Amino acid sequence: MTARQTSRPEQADGSGYFLYHSIGMFEGKERLIAEGLREYARIWSVPNDAQWPQALAIRQQFIRAWESLINTPPGTITTAETVTSALHSLITSLPEEYLRGRRVLIAGDCFPSLHFLLSGLADRYGFVLDTIPLRPDESWVRDEDVVARWASDVGVALLTQVTSTASYRCDLDALVAHGRKVGSLVGVDITQGIGLIPYDARAPEVDFTVSSSLKWLGGTAGAGILQVRKDLLAECRPTLRGWFSQDDPFSWDLDGFEYAPDVRRFDHGTPSVVACAGTLPALRWHAAQDKDALLAHNRELSEAIIAGADKLGLKVLSPREEQRRGGSVMLNIPAAIDPNELIARLRQEHLYADCRGTTLRLSPGSVTTRAGVERLLGQLERLLKR
Repeated sequence: MTARQTSRPEQADGSGYFLYHSIGMFEGKERLIAEGLREYARIWSVPNDAQWPQALAIRQQFIRAWESLINTPPGTITTAETVTSALHSLITSLPEEYLRGRRVLIAGDCFPSLHFLLSGLADRYGFVLDTIPLRPDESWVRDEDVVARWASDVGVALLTQVTSTASYRCDLDALVAHGRKVGSLVGVDITQGIGLIPYDARAPEVDFTVSSSLKWLGGTAGAGILQVRKDLLAECRPTLRGWFSQDDPFSWDLDGFEYAPDVRRFDHGTPSVVACAGTLPALRWHAAQDKDALLAHNRELSEAIIAGADKLGLKVLSPREEQRRGGSVMLNIPAAIDPNELIARLRQEHLYADCRGTTLRLSPGSVTTRAGVERLLGQLERLLKR
């Protein structure tokens, strides 16, 4: 994939866009998402009785797109507003045997929102949240440290496929195999990798998966998913339930509630459709792409960033080995540089990135170009010289 040629203004062409760890971009995104939302608005505004069937059909198409994306059978994926709410629904639905008196294992470089959730649930559900710390002066939790901490008293382990602070990609095959050996439930947060880094929920088979449709997929906020292994579903009793949790939502027998036999048991009130309508065009765009080309383009630009950082004397906080790295490259910013000023100066040059503390996060994607990388490195060199 070569750098795009465009006559549009520099600030609009995306060549200096490095925020795929936040909101992904792709050619024609505005038009496609507008078309999806416009179709929803049309359906929702016709004065007839077809709105709900057509709107729910959009949601079902979104679900089917995700089934194909992560290779799961029908009836195992449902929608969630956020990754955090998806995890909440799953954890609070589990039988006591998985939680009470046991440990829930998570790495210290997980997405903080999920840690906040689990720490708040620990006392109520009687488990100990065991957070594996980072080693001093390291930027990700090592797989061997996860395994060393992971014994048979761990009821649930939540793995992060790709971390948001170092873009470290864990060895899912090895970690899931260890989880199976000790008898734990294994869940995976794929938010930072999906759409660029391959993921198959059945190879290795995990118990549950959570994600959003943002970042490399280019979708909208509010379009998250929860996927649950088919055999586990029968054990789950979601506490947040409603009329759509039933096999027949129109069964209004107040004393006759029964969970749906599949993942619909995780539904509750009237489903939200707008985020699905806005995101479905992005999922369709992604499904039509050459996935190898998307990854190769990212790898080419990432290697250029790493090489440039080395020349500038900036510490690379992400793995250098491609197989252990997601789609981002994180750099340590010297203490003499104010991160807020750095981001503001880059923005002035139509270069878009962000910082978490002194960690500069750079994620090149399909609209980013080699010229954008060179402009970025040039600006970093000028700032360092100051």
